Amino acid sequence: MKFALTIPLVLAALVLTACSTSSEPAPDDNTRTVRVATFNASLNRAAAGQLLTELSGENAQARSVAEVITENAPDVLLINEFDYSADALGVFRDNYLDGAYPYAFTAPVNTGVDSGLDLDSDGALGGPNDAYGFGQFPGQYGMVVLSKYPIDTTGVRTFQNFPWKDMPDSLLPRDYYGANSDSLRLSSKSHWDVPVDIDGKSVHILASHPTPPSFDGPEDRNGKRNHDEIRLTADYIDGAEYLYDDNGRRGGLESGASFVVLGDQNSDPVDGDSVAGSIQQLLDNQRIQDPAPTSEAGDGTDTADFSDPVPGDLRVDYALPSGDLTVSGSEVYWPADVEHPSDHRMVWVDLEI
Repeated sequence: MKFALTIPLVLAALVLTACSTSSEPAPDDNTRTVRVATFNASLNRAAAGQLLTELSGENAQARSVAEVITENAPDVLLINEFDYSADALGVFRDNYLDGAYPYAFTAPVNTGVDSGLDLDSDGALGGPNDAYGFGQFPGQYGMVVLSKYPIDTTGVRTFQNFPWKDMPDSLLPRDYYGANSDSLRLSSKSHWDVPVDIDGKSVHILASHPTPPSFDGPEDRNGKRNHDEIRLTADYIDGAEYLYDDNGRRGGLESGASFVVLGDQNSDPVDGDSVAGSIQQLLDNQRIQDPAPTSEAGDGTDTADFSDPVPGDLRVDYALPSGDLTVSGSEVYWPADVEHPSDHRMVWVDLEI
């Protein structure tokens, strides 16, 4: 396997960074406990470059996010809603996480990328609703994978550009989008397969952040997109041959591969506005196990606080390992009487590798 270089490496389609192997966990002859987590940290901003500017000083929210990360100490972490910026990521890792994560992956997402089409049928072009994914600027609401273990850079696969029309029997609302239907991308941000090498064992981090199933009309375009974004991950796990990544490689995950599905899926199995059965495409998948983590604060499996008061607390953030991995612990980090930096909570699972 080829791993990230010892200096930051910037490519046209993605960013991979690493540092020397001196900070890697020391191998031993026994299994080790590896904590894998997901956290929608709400580190998104209203304008391009704003996140970098704020992180370059001392930002209270970012400091609180870092404290949550440090308190839970995941070995591999997906952060949702971190605006796409290699520079902002570097500052956050160095100044807020003290270099605890020598390996990182980020790549462009569809949010804020202008489609050139009138997707919201308002008679005008441009703006967040006419982007491939809702966003004020390219990269808003991006994603980041942080790791204490090496990332197999040659094995990374991204599905940012996969067309919705190419998913067989999809829920694509053609009556709403009309002639624009065939131009739509399925992923509102992106879908990533990021292999992490843990003492010689490859564990695939399957990262995504489907659109919320709301903010639409009776056509339920966002609900249907949320359903099919979740389905993309499920189909990828099942090795679907119709899929092809941004480099043109066809097919899904190889049979027998170990993985963890991570991300804010914006779908609760019981409540909320999801199309019926959306998250069940993952929870009922035979290759996936659901540790159903709960919080010590007594909030059950809920991971987000959307109390306005509607829709209330929901389970929308997931860390779902493949069935071949041994789970030794799991938790929704929801501390009581603490001001939280996000309306989402970190979710983690401990795996015996």
